[in-house]
Amino acid sequence: MKIIVTGKNITISEKIQDAIDKKFEKLGKYFADDIQAKVVIHPEKAKVKMEATIATKGTIFRAENVSQDVFDCIDIVSEKLMTQMSKYKGKLMKKQTAKESIKFEMIPEAEVQEESKVVKTKKFQLTPMTVDDAVLQMEMLQHTFYVFINIETDAVNVVYKRNDNDYGLLETEN
Repeated sequence: MKIIVTGKNITISEKIQDAIDKKFEKLGKYFADDIQAKVVIHPEKAKVKMEATIATKGTIFRAENVSQDVFDCIDIVSEKLMTQMSKYKGKLMKKQTAKESIKFEMIPEAEVQEESKVVKTKKFQLTPMTVDDAVLQMEMLQHTFYVFINIETDAVNVVYKRNDNDYGLLETEN
C-alpha cells in the first residue's frame, strides 16, 4: 500500500510520518499492493484533524478524527478503518462476492452485530432547481440533506449540511 501524507497548515514531522506508516502498514496487508491511502492532517481550532481515505476497486474506506494529540488521531483513525473493513468483509462474505483488491482471509472477524436494514421507504417527486434553492429548501425542512435535479446540469444532485455548518454538493455522473 502506498501512503500519501499531506499536512495543511502543519508540518508533518518524521515522527508523525513514522507513526502513520507503522499503523497503515498493518492495514496494508489486507489490500493488494497497488492500493493508495491518502492521509490529510490539519489544525482545527486548538486541535488537530486527521482524515484518511483508502480507495479500492468499488469501495472507499474513510475515517476522520479530531483530537488534541495527532498520535491519538492516528490510533483512532486506523481503528475506525479496521472496523469498517471488518464490517465490509462480513457483508461481502454473506453475499459470496469477492473483490480482488482486498485479501479477506487476513481481515479479522467483526464483532457480531445486527445487520443493517431499511426500516422506512419514502417516494417523492424530484424538482428541478438551483443549488441555492435546494439549500434553502433543505433548511426550511430542517433536514441535513436534500435531493433535487440541478436545473443547470439536469442531473440528480444532493446538497448536505457539513459538520462545520457549511454545505456540500454531491453531483452524479454517468
